[in-house]
Amino acid sequence: MPDPRDSVSVERIIAAPPEPIFAVLADPARHPEIDASGSVKAPAAGAPTRLSLGATFQMSMKRGIGYSMVNTVTEFEDNRRIAWSPKPASGRGARFVGRIWRYTLEPVDGGTRVTETWDISKEALRPFLRLVAVKDTRKSMEKSLENLEALVTRS
Repeated sequence: MPDPRDSVSVERIIAAPPEPIFAVLADPARHPEIDASGSVKAPAAGAPTRLSLGATFQMSMKRGIGYSMVNTVTEFEDNRRIAWSPKPASGRGARFVGRIWRYTLEPVDGGTRVTETWDISKEALRPFLRLVAVKDTRKSMEKSLENLEALVTRS
């Protein structure tokens, strides 16, 4: 049975259909616009303009110091679900990193229910992450969905 401490999910009803929401999520160049943690900076040159299953994209990051992550799209259902798994671009420590970022979109009355999930169930460092990151991650995710809503609903 999965440990409930190994994932964090937040959801928000956004007054828009799934298509424009998914378009933002599937475009790595838009990720810095929705990120509320302040760590997602910019995709590397050559990143796809629209993600698909198996696509990879490198993202410049910064948490105190700069670094890069290579993300692989592991789940993809157009306008409904997208997930990617980041690994250090340097390759160092990649075997310890097993987190997944997932977005699911569900049409509902008044718009789309967007659920963002941070899944660390395959993460070797999950005991450490449970202690230091869960609270801040949840707050950043809530703000990220607020940012996503602003992007797709502004006139």
